[in-house]
Amino acid sequence: MISRTSPRARVGATADRLNVAYLADWVATQAGLARLPGVQYAVSVDGELVLDGAWGVTDLTSGTPLRTDHVFRVASHSKTFTATAVARLVDAGRLRMDDPLSRHVAELGGTDVGQVTVREALGHTGGMLRDGRDADYWQLATPFPDRATLLDEVLNHGQVYGRGEHFKYSNLAYGLLGMVIEEVTGASYADHVRADLLEPLGLADTSPELDDDVARRAVVGHSARALAAPGLATAFADGRLPVAAVTTGALAAATGFCSTARDLVRWADAHAGGATLVRPETRRLLQRDESVIDRPHSARRGYGLGFESRVVDGRRLVGHSGGFPGQITRTWFDPEERIAVAVLTNAIDGPADVLALGMLGLVGAALDGTDPEHGKNPDAGGDAPDDVSAAHPLDRWTGRFANLWGMTDLARLGDRVWAIDPRRADPLDGAERLTVDGDLLRPEPHAGFGPVGEPIQVLRDAAGLPSAVVVGGLTSWPADAFERQRRAHAAG
Repeated sequence: MISRTSPRARVGATADRLNVAYLADWVATQAGLARLPGVQYAVSVDGELVLDGAWGVTDLTSGTPLRTDHVFRVASHSKTFTATAVARLVDAGRLRMDDPLSRHVAELGGTDVGQVTVREALGHTGGMLRDGRDADYWQLATPFPDRATLLDEVLNHGQVYGRGEHFKYSNLAYGLLGMVIEEVTGASYADHVRADLLEPLGLADTSPELDDDVARRAVVGHSARALAAPGLATAFADGRLPVAAVTTGALAAATGFCSTARDLVRWADAHAGGATLVRPETRRLLQRDESVIDRPHSARRGYGLGFESRVVDGRRLVGHSGGFPGQITRTWFDPEERIAVAVLTNAIDGPADVLALGMLGLVGAALDGTDPEHGKNPDAGGDAPDDVSAAHPLDRWTGRFANLWGMTDLARLGDRVWAIDPRRADPLDGAERLTVDGDLLRPEPHAGFGPVGEPIQVLRDAAGLPSAVVVGGLTSWPADAFERQRRAHAAG
């Protein structure tokens, strides 16, 4: 049985203090710059869903507005569900981590692949082929492999490295783990994970595979933007084309799952302590690094058993990505701070990881910028409101401003004002934390190439609203007003 933990008392992590309206606006700006068809996103803190949003359309053909209950193919997020299902069987004494796969999949008996252990398959250290000699099913040229095809592939061509020789990501290994679950439980993989994980956790929008019911709420995937797309219809002016929906056959345990951003942050929070899915020592085993992948010109990455890890700005994150034809997704959670973010895109070049990390940065800055005892900002001259419908005293300093050189957001994160360039993939890259000083906003002193240390002057109209800001001697105006001026000037 899965037991859930009630959200512990939190200070300063309400949607208002996180300023979720700005988080949503930042995502929309990034999605617009990338010209994505659509993006769905969610944030939870201490088990509370504080942001659940969507931007764009389900597909470019119909133009149907994307909602938060539309379903995406979340692909390799499936591995987190498979690993958890295996771990629960281990905790129940029905399976062992050091069992060879051949103990539960008879066809593998007497083969090198059959000697790969459950733990090695979970951690991608069994040396197995990733997708097969013919993996063009990832381009929808052929169907995803069925059981017979998968077994034929691993029996005849399965080993690339020796066991434990290298980390080698393998979808085929997870397909075999799905077979192990079926053999141990006597149920289909889909039926078991529904009954054992999805239903007890209330993940009503999550399914182990695309079916008719899911398809009615599923987004359409899209190809990447083309460098040039002359002659294409207006709907495909960026060169994006729709990608057909398919099922994943015997690889459902590796890549079949469908879900929403809000379900994925609930799932992540369960692994951050929001539910007792597995024993504490088993949870640590799943999330700790079994392998570290540190290649030149690439981010240092870790992998446990079904979960990826990364350290970003001193924060250790755990989660998984998902790449499916036409859809890219990412979930990260901080198990120490119990923060989770999920971003789902319906384009093969969707920057889901970049968006998720950017949102985590903004959430972290907001939480760090809240007085932990009183919710009071020393710069604001008053208490932050407990009523989320009330205006925060710092909101009179905020807005988006633009000039010939670009844009600057004055945004409240927690109980601080920040100057942020909303075009940057990392919103905190070059951002300045500001202090209110009369009619000025003063940045913290530091070295740099820009107008560091120079105060920002905020000009106001008769109603007291910001009418312009002056940064480094350059005036910027509210972005919508500047855009009107720019278009009027271009029109002559």
